[in-house]
Amino acid sequence: MELVFAKRGVIMEARDILLSAVMVISAFVLTYRWLGQYGLGDSVVVLAAMVLVGALAALLLSIDIRLGIVENKVDAKERSLRVNIQGVEDNVDRKLNMMLNRVNEALESLTRRQYR
Repeated sequence: MELVFAKRGVIMEARDILLSAVMVISAFVLTYRWLGQYGLGDSVVVLAAMVLVGALAALLLSIDIRLGIVENKVDAKERSLRVNIQGVEDNVDRKLNMMLNRVNEALESLTRRQYR
C-alpha cells in the first residue's frame, strides 16, 4: 500500500506513516508509565515527549521524501544522458560509415588505375 504525492512525484509507503504513529504512541505510553511509576505524572512532560517523538518521526519522513526526490532527479538525468550517448553513438557510426565508404572508393579507384 502506497500513498503518492503527485505534486512532487514521490511515493511514501503507508508503513512509514504507521511506524511514525507507533513511535508517538509508544512515547506516550512509555513516558506516562515511567513518570506515573514514581508519582511524577506531569502531563506537560508527557505531552513534550509526544511532541519530541512526533517531530523526530516527521523529520525522518521528510528526509525520506527528499531522498526520493533526489533519486527521481538522478534517474531522470541518467535517462537523458543515456539518450544523448545513444545519439552521439549513432552520429559517430554514420560518420564512420561515410569515411569507410570514401576509403573503399579511393582504394577501388587506385586498384583500377593500377590494373590499367
